[in-house]
Amino acid sequence: MFSRRILLTSVSALAALALTLPTTTWAKEPIPVVATFSILGDMVERIGGEHIAVTTLVGPDEDAHVYQPTPQAARAVAEADLMFVNGLDFEGWLERLAQAAAFDGALVVATDGIEALTFDEHGDEQDDHDEHKDDHDDHEDKDHKDDYDKHEGEHDDHAGHDHGAFDPHAWQSLTHAVTYVDNITAGLAKADPENAADYYANRATYVAEIEALNVDVTAIMAGLPEEKRTVITSHDAFGYFAHAYGFNFEAPQGLSTESEVSAADVAELIEQIRKEGISAVFIEAIADNRLLKQIANETDATIGGTLYSDGLSNAEGPASTYLDMMRHNAETLSKALSN
Repeated sequence: MFSRRILLTSVSALAALALTLPTTTWAKEPIPVVATFSILGDMVERIGGEHIAVTTLVGPDEDAHVYQPTPQAARAVAEADLMFVNGLDFEGWLERLAQAAAFDGALVVATDGIEALTFDEHGDEQDDHDEHKDDHDDHEDKDHKDDYDKHEGEHDDHAGHDHGAFDPHAWQSLTHAVTYVDNITAGLAKADPENAADYYANRATYVAEIEALNVDVTAIMAGLPEEKRTVITSHDAFGYFAHAYGFNFEAPQGLSTESEVSAADVAELIEQIRKEGISAVFIEAIADNRLLKQIANETDATIGGTLYSDGLSNAEGPASTYLDMMRHNAETLSKALSN
């Protein structure tokens, strides 16, 4: 009886002690993923949440057109399970980086399924869309990468900057942003089916926010009269925004901030500003805006504000997330063009 009482007391004491000790859980390590630039990185983080660790190669306030990969970037790519890219020749440096890093993870092309805008030989936006759809869902990851490499290999590193190329800036359409999110979600769910429910729940929340913002931006832009719908920016990055909301964007540079600007193009733009009475021009956060400021001085147009085209602002700026960027651009345009 004595020994039994000791045993029962010991068991009770151990049980009580167990209740007071911290519980150890073996959480799954976040999946290492890479996003090529800040806008895409923000979208990936919104969907992946705590389940992923994102490395963004081209950070806020940086220009993907002139980006030069670093050894740190190669290391991040080599270690990544997934790499999220824009596609449409936006990342001209990507193929070399992936090869140098011996990347063997899954590649997710965010623009898959989007009807990409094209440009004619003068760099003007065409009214019609050219379909650019690649269905990779039924392919293995290797086949997916091979298809992407084949598409990218059709052009040289600067093909995305040439006249007649696809416009890669599809994120400037909030409607297309939903396609970005769908591709990101599907890529994460395929790579990590255990957390697929969380990815799709995050998608539902994010898409609702995108669609609500699209309603707001549509209303903001609809308030501008027709004669106020020509916008001058540094480089031609807003074709999808123009197409969505009924604007005409003109730029001395082409699709890339690397594009050369001819004196004839500048003279033509100055003549257009004077002829149409365009009152404001808009600088870009990532661009060299000295030429645009010169054009403003020669035409008496004012600087209407700063637009964000290819990258987000830093955390303290007005465009630190994709949704903030799109709202900031719409409100900046509306404020300047309403005057």
